[in-house]
Amino acid sequence: MKRAILLVLLLAVAACGGGPRPPRNLDNACLILRERPDIARATRQAEREWGIPVHVQLATIHQESSFVHNARTPHRYALGVIPMGRQSSAFGYSQALDGTWDDYRDATGSRRANRTDIRDATDFMGWYMNRSVERLGIAPDDARNQYLAYHEGHSGYARGSYNAKPWLLRVASRVDERAELYERQLAGCRR
Repeated sequence: MKRAILLVLLLAVAACGGGPRPPRNLDNACLILRERPDIARATRQAEREWGIPVHVQLATIHQESSFVHNARTPHRYALGVIPMGRQSSAFGYSQALDGTWDDYRDATGSRRANRTDIRDATDFMGWYMNRSVERLGIAPDDARNQYLAYHEGHSGYARGSYNAKPWLLRVASRVDERAELYERQLAGCRR
């Protein structure tokens, strides 16, 4: 009887595992896609639908959430100890803000889309980055500027708000470097 109860408890704990784990090696796009076929399918589908290359999507997800499906921004604290809520509403793989996520769901009719679902997150990123192509003239494979527009919003990017944020320019350059690395890796592993 005790064994049965223990087994039920272990199964219950295992079932509450909290969703998919991030890939083990985030520095190798081939291994990411091999370990997580759901990510491979989702990014390829978003590339077909919206024209945003897989390597740009992967580099952006790496920066935004490190492939943690339910990633959230840190809490803010008053006086260093009193919790005051999160820094923003950014959530999930894509770190989409509530309002932008709602815009995506309205524009695409994807009312059931969930930010913790990799398919929905990559579709959102493809949709948003495709709008950056159309509205701002950013090339689909320009990971640096796609990331700046993604982070600052289309209006912020158009105003050049990122120019007053040296830290963000450094982050965008890292996203671009990672996208180039992933592109080279993906070219090799597809053979």
